[in-house]
Amino acid sequence: LMDDCELELIVKELEADHSEALKEIDRELDAKTSTLSVDDYEKIQKVGQGTFGEVFKVRHKTTKEIFALKRLKIEKETEGFPITALREVRILRSLSHKNIVSLKGICHRRNPGINGYRYEFYLLFEFCDHDLAGLLSQKVEISLPVKKGIAKQLLTGICFLHRNNILHRDLKASNILIDRTGTLKIADFGLARLTVAPSAPDRRVCYTGRVVTLWYRPPEILLNDRCYDRPVDLWGAGCIIAELWTKCPLMQGDTEVNQLRLIINLCGSFTPATWPAVEKLEAFKNTKLPMDTKRTLREKLAPKIPCQSALDLIDKLLACDPSKRLDADQSLAHEFFQEEPLAGDLSCLSQSGISFLEYLGQANRSRSVAAVAAHINNFRSAGPQSFRGRGGVLPGGLSGAMNGAANPFRYRGLPPDPDNSNINFDRIY
Repeated sequence: LMDDCELELIVKELEADHSEALKEIDRELDAKTSTLSVDDYEKIQKVGQGTFGEVFKVRHKTTKEIFALKRLKIEKETEGFPITALREVRILRSLSHKNIVSLKGICHRRNPGINGYRYEFYLLFEFCDHDLAGLLSQKVEISLPVKKGIAKQLLTGICFLHRNNILHRDLKASNILIDRTGTLKIADFGLARLTVAPSAPDRRVCYTGRVVTLWYRPPEILLNDRCYDRPVDLWGAGCIIAELWTKCPLMQGDTEVNQLRLIINLCGSFTPATWPAVEKLEAFKNTKLPMDTKRTLREKLAPKIPCQSALDLIDKLLACDPSKRLDADQSLAHEFFQEEPLAGDLSCLSQSGISFLEYLGQANRSRSVAAVAAHINNFRSAGPQSFRGRGGVLPGGLSGAMNGAANPFRYRGLPPDPDNSNINFDRIY
């Protein structure tokens, strides 16, 4: 259920944006019906599914180019282009950057319906061979230069978004794509939005609180701060960069309160001394949380992240107080990216010929692992090492001990989030 604040925001957005956006999309459909018919593409395989619809790897029948085709779910036959996809389309069409997934066009199919015609709508994207969640689930360890390359391209993409006043609001490993040339692409702009300037100097702009997948959700949103800004994306970036070492999400809560407690266990209690503005948040006042837990992020992550500069970057991105979190520009200037070895080429991730997508992980895992292992052996004898075989690691997570103790960083499945049905955990593009 939406509260009055959320409803008011949605109404304002509908009045301000959607009528013109609908007209624009209608014009585009009329203009491009012959060139962007979904019948011009043949399906190769399904690569994603969620409450939003489905994603297919497709081939253009004439040019043989490969694309990703996202079929939008329409609940009722009488509905037109889904309003939930309007903002995603408008934002993606306004962006052009190598680290942002490219929307190639809008496709549709017209079918006979009860009351005239029924349309199916599709978004056509460039295809990427991997998503980071699928890649990290494999039995390989990525070299430090490649980890730096992933982190640097991720932050470069975030920097571009923020300079263009766009909040992504759902950064997570499965929304980070990598193509076969080694270019990282930030995807899934279903929750993205333009930032809004305050109407008066003493007023703060409020946004909806139902954003960001639970395991990547920053403490300010968990505490129901509606006046958040760019730091919400940097918290997600910190979680993703840490996953390059842990191979699974850092904090895997099953409720918002549980997620807060996991954050506190790692990052310390929220107190006025460490986060002065936290006292203004009603949820902080009304939620019983530990108040004397020390920050132990460095100590707990050090056994998995031996690179001290990487640990320092993650520590500064996962600052509980959003005003103390590094921004994207500051992160790119961090010593982690300045010291040797420098950020490396990601194209080595595609040399095995296997596509690592989270959705395909279970079906292809045994075949993929065998192919990667063979590629690693060949790559070692041919030149510089980009992968190192990793013993004792189970697909989808980590096993074994960490300094003799049970490993706390292990994959626990998809993040349950029954109170946030608009957040999809398995979507790409």
